[in-house]
Amino acid sequence: MTRYAWDIALVGMITAAVAWGSFKPKVAPTEAKPAAARSVNTIDQLKDSVKRLRPLQTPLGKPQPGDWLAEHKEDGQTFEQFLVRRPAPASSELTTLYIQPIGDFGKTQQELIATTARCLGLFYSRPVKTLPAIGLEAIPEDAQRINDNTRETQILSTYVLDTVLKPKRPKDALAVLALSAEDLWPGKGWNYVFGQASLSERVGVWSIKRFGDPDESPEAFQLCQARTLGTALHETGHMLGISHCKAWRCGMNGSNSLEEGDRSPLHFCAECQPKVWWSCNVEPQKHLAGMVDFSKAQKLEESAQYWQRALEALK
Repeated sequence: MTRYAWDIALVGMITAAVAWGSFKPKVAPTEAKPAAARSVNTIDQLKDSVKRLRPLQTPLGKPQPGDWLAEHKEDGQTFEQFLVRRPAPASSELTTLYIQPIGDFGKTQQELIATTARCLGLFYSRPVKTLPAIGLEAIPEDAQRINDNTRETQILSTYVLDTVLKPKRPKDALAVLALSAEDLWPGKGWNYVFGQASLSERVGVWSIKRFGDPDESPEAFQLCQARTLGTALHETGHMLGISHCKAWRCGMNGSNSLEEGDRSPLHFCAECQPKVWWSCNVEPQKHLAGMVDFSKAQKLEESAQYWQRALEALK
């Protein structure tokens, strides 16, 4: 489920929508076979990384009224618990992340998509391909509507999942992440939804419509960028079997609102980051150095500082 509570993760089927993330999905087993090559990391090395990174973490603290953990009971997931679920270090078949733009994106929004692709590629050490954009005119009338409250166009999220993404999912796709410039709604009785996904099918769609106008000001651009990048990293993490984090301030924290989501950092914590290193066969120091350079280039100062400290902790 998403960085924000409005994501609806329905495992194995897309038949209903669940309000404010109240549905707790089971993590679908991977369809990929283990890679033949030996992992660059041993489990003992990554357990040592957890210990080295733990002093850098900020405890999540007691949830406030209205926060995600105040309304949703979750078990959390340590690195060792994650390994019980997904022992294979990498996939030899599902190698690529795909981004599918949907709707009419402005120039700045197109730049955000390109930045998101670079971030995903660095973070998950996977090639990222951006598919040709699908314009609003390609969405049939029965999969669109005008929202009664905003008077703006919305796209039916289940149509995107079932008709656009699933049938055309590339065979080598670790995940296909559709980013919509338009608002979404999941079906009858719903006002809007920010995102919806099928974890077992490895497809998802999320709207950036409500993340703010990146052309409004430099501050608005930075906020929209942080929200877009955070959502992309968080959702891809779920597709690797990473559950919400309830111990530390972490990119895998659940959230009930934009405001709560904005309190979560871009980086993953000491327990969650090694899950990525194991799953994607990533060399930790190389990964951290790449994220330092990326975050500095994008003026993500808090993230750059954390990843630099993490890099030094592992040396």
